[in-house]
Amino acid sequence: MSDAIAYSTIRELGARYRKRELSPVEVTRVLLARIEKLDPTLHAFVTLTADRALADARAAEELLRRGDDRPLLGIPVAHKDIYCTRGIRTTGGSALLADWIPEVESTCGRRWQDAGTVLLGKLITHEFAMGLQWPGHRFPPARNPWNVGHIPGGSSSGSGAALAAGLVHGATGSDTGGSIRGPAAFSGIVGLKPTYGRSSRAGVLTLSWTLDHTGPMARTVEDCALLMQPLAGHDPLDPASSRAPVDDYAAALGRDVRGVRVGVVRNYFFEGIDPEVERAFEEAMATLRRLGADVRDVQIPSLKATHSFLLILLAEAYAYHERDLREHPELYGDVLRERFQAGALVTGAEYVQAQRIRSEICRETAEVLQAVDVLATPTTPRPATSFTQAHDPDFGFPRSNMPPFNITGSPTLALPCGFSSSGLPLSLQLAGRPFEEATVLRMGHAYERATTWHTRRPPV
Repeated sequence: MSDAIAYSTIRELGARYRKRELSPVEVTRVLLARIEKLDPTLHAFVTLTADRALADARAAEELLRRGDDRPLLGIPVAHKDIYCTRGIRTTGGSALLADWIPEVESTCGRRWQDAGTVLLGKLITHEFAMGLQWPGHRFPPARNPWNVGHIPGGSSSGSGAALAAGLVHGATGSDTGGSIRGPAAFSGIVGLKPTYGRSSRAGVLTLSWTLDHTGPMARTVEDCALLMQPLAGHDPLDPASSRAPVDDYAAALGRDVRGVRVGVVRNYFFEGIDPEVERAFEEAMATLRRLGADVRDVQIPSLKATHSFLLILLAEAYAYHERDLREHPELYGDVLRERFQAGALVTGAEYVQAQRIRSEICRETAEVLQAVDVLATPTTPRPATSFTQAHDPDFGFPRSNMPPFNITGSPTLALPCGFSSSGLPLSLQLAGRPFEEATVLRMGHAYERATTWHTRRPPV
């Protein structure tokens, strides 16, 4: 019974609520017991809000009795621990904020709360949502439910692990260089990085002002679409927030994908790729062709200059953390402190040149997206890294397939497309034109319905 509830989709849970087969309180109790059993191994949660969850569930139960038909009513969720939660500890994964209790709620948190979700707690993040969680951090790293010796991705690591293990039905993530899509890829779930400015960042700890995105993570594309709906829309508290019209994301999912033009970006994304990842990706493209999509190769030449991403990230991260680095350097992890301080060495000229390169990448990507509707790549060049390799000081910043779409701000979806011979998830990445999340979700949903990868469950 626990597994059946834990791995239900949001639509399935809602239908059972309204048939009186399940109640939000019953589901919440099942998940709290599951967290108590599994999380001592997985370390997905940094703060569990059991009392709040049961109160939310009781309130949802009463609203269901009154006929409230909101799709997220009574759905158990949790937030990455860089999302401010009023009256609930928000650590940012750092000793600097280990006991901080905000007086404000993030806009995303408030919007999910207003939609009737049940808050189970806060999920571990890599320190200040940056890179990897190195040994010596204030909090233990989350572990991958498919193999606890491997990372679940970063920095929304707790979100990925909790969803894969059936501890929550939805989670927030943030994505500066892939931290929604990386955990989705490594944990075998679905993650949506919306268009820059589509989902508010107000009340979310900053890493890089011009690269940060907020968005939903779930186990299916439809769940992501349902979770994305209340997050989308203008927020005056976020200076980058857009007033662009918001689509009905779930309504677009069932539409045919015949004739949709899919561009496979062959340069950059296939450099150093694992053969099993490449094979799974090509099989995914074959599936899209069978569904009637027009799959063709495309090129974005300027992607060879993606080092601009790292210059922008480090300079902006240092600017945000400058005062705390000066006043409390001992409260930062050693590796993270050194990387943030490296941002002080980025000159104004280098930062401007990086932004100029970024503009060229954006221009070329936009031109390609006039000829195709969606871009397709492997989400990551290889399966999840082991902790042994990830904690090697020489591991550094591995090349990633995800930052190009932070540079462009394009809506980008990661979803399962296979498994390695060692049983680790593999992932497909789909990107689209600005504010065309509905198209990206529609294509991902069509692929998901034609395959069974998303139905597999980890051994934990």
